[in-house]
Amino acid sequence: MESPTFLRFQLGAQLRRVREEADVTTEQAAEVIEVSPSTMRRIEQGRVGIKGPALTALLNQYGVDDAELRETLLTMARSGKQRGWWAKYGDLPPTYRQYIGLESAAHELQNFETLVVPGLLQTEAYARAMTSEDAFRPTPEAIEQRVAARLERQKLITDGTLRLLAVMDEAVLHRQIGGPEVMRAQLAALLDASKRWNVTIQVIPFREGAYASMLSSFHILSFNESPGVVYIEGLTGDLYAEGEDVRRCTVVFNALRASALSATDSTAMIKKIRDTQHQD
Repeated sequence: MESPTFLRFQLGAQLRRVREEADVTTEQAAEVIEVSPSTMRRIEQGRVGIKGPALTALLNQYGVDDAELRETLLTMARSGKQRGWWAKYGDLPPTYRQYIGLESAAHELQNFETLVVPGLLQTEAYARAMTSEDAFRPTPEAIEQRVAARLERQKLITDGTLRLLAVMDEAVLHRQIGGPEVMRAQLAALLDASKRWNVTIQVIPFREGAYASMLSSFHILSFNESPGVVYIEGLTGDLYAEGEDVRRCTVVFNALRASALSATDSTAMIKKIRDTQHQD
């Protein structure tokens, strides 16, 4: 089954496209289905679903008379109401649930991290140490749910359904998240992950100096039969970008890979840092 979040995201993108082609403003569209402009924007962002009658009213307003397109969008709306596996973790932030839904539908993820190990490669102890330091102080139950969800996400890697290209700054390997023992185990886990056919890990060493996008982590999600999406997590809100932004970020990611050590040399660096910490 397709990820319901992914279907909502795609439906929202299509609705935004046909609205803009019809030269209808967000405010005008919101009036048609009697919701606020902010809710209309959330629908187009795929954050919330839309019911059939409301969708039909919008398509009528936009002058969409292609029967096949109308049926496709209505089918997406119905399927988007289904619940993904992550729904059982009720304490997950809505933005995190949306990301998990998109990730679950992707076939490849290109992930650049400046400060922390990519979520799909984190150990349980590392993930718990990260989550526990949330400034909004989640409850112990919320922490455990987020950790459990992160570990379940990793089945995409272990099952071989997702290819991960991970580039990280060398700082990620030195930052003592959770303490020395947790970091040693995390570095060992990175070494194990690097042996998988669907995981490539590259490290940008300190000696590289300045490099492209060194101040901004990002994710590029690629899908089999749909346009890719760029995800950037922010303090005041998450950003999803499409189209030209995906192409631009792909160029940046390729530059990052060129600045990084090869996968083989990156593995050697990780092993050396792990062994040095063990001696400490």
